[in-house]
Amino acid sequence: MLREWDPGTASPTEIDAVLGTLNAVLAADLPDDPQWAVDSFREYLSVTMPGERRICWLAEARPGAAGHGEHPLGHASVLLLGGTGVVEVLVHPAARRDRIGRALIETAARRAAAEGLSSISAEVVGGTPAVGFYESLGFECDFVEVRSVLRLASVDWARLGEQARGVGAGYSIHCYPGGPPEDLYEQYAEAKWAVRTAVGADPLPHDSGQVKASLATLHARGMKPYIVVGVHERTGQVAGLTEVVVPAQHPTRADQYDTVVVPEHRGYGLGRAIKARMLFELRAAEPQLAEVQTWNAVENEALRKVNAELGFVVDREWREYETDLPPLLARLSRTSR
Repeated sequence: MLREWDPGTASPTEIDAVLGTLNAVLAADLPDDPQWAVDSFREYLSVTMPGERRICWLAEARPGAAGHGEHPLGHASVLLLGGTGVVEVLVHPAARRDRIGRALIETAARRAAAEGLSSISAEVVGGTPAVGFYESLGFECDFVEVRSVLRLASVDWARLGEQARGVGAGYSIHCYPGGPPEDLYEQYAEAKWAVRTAVGADPLPHDSGQVKASLATLHARGMKPYIVVGVHERTGQVAGLTEVVVPAQHPTRADQYDTVVVPEHRGYGLGRAIKARMLFELRAAEPQLAEVQTWNAVENEALRKVNAELGFVVDREWREYETDLPPLLARLSRTSR
């Protein structure tokens, strides 16, 4: 049985049950990843950026059915942002091969089409059953990143201190737990925009309002941001920045978000220095933290090299798949007969 489900109004029992399904999937597919906690899990599922919506569904055993325990058989969501949709499907390992995943993705795809979308994408972890699942439905991989993990217990802190200080003259480094001050929002956004433009990527909104909304959303989802910026002292320009988020849902493993250095400020050791400084800040502020994970495009050799010098170890691929909705729905309709 499938039903639309609102995590914002769900009972604590249901939230715990969905969390149990997620942790069962992690234990089966990513056993080295930390299990998630219930802290702010409801907010993680329900809070979105302004202008975005997430629609969720649960797959549950029929009343009286035996063998599936107390957790949902599966959970799916589609995040609607602008003209695109990002789908996520989780099926409890005990319920796999029962066509539950197909039922969930068909429901999500039909809703996305009803919302006016023409395609959907999915983030898929390499080396897991999700790869074969999405490819069997006609999804095509159009972007690959690699995830790397740094275990703080293995860090050479003396060497890291040298790396944190190894920045060219004329730059100062500043750390802002919780987010940068508002008077840096505009420059902060401009630094991100400049880097995306330089590599030919679609520029994201780059105004102070977008930065403010992003930070507010992170806090509302129980995800504490730490920001380190490198400032060009002569001009006062934000020349580089790096972002790490410590989620309440898995506080022993932090997520590294963007690290960018504005093109005209490259070659002065700024990227390495701000990432090294970040690790010192995290060690002092988050004593429970054991690991930091980061994602980089395969072709971003420069940043992957910096990560390796800091002690990050490549873990696995992280793929983005996409498909047009009309052929996906046609395929699902044929296979459900």
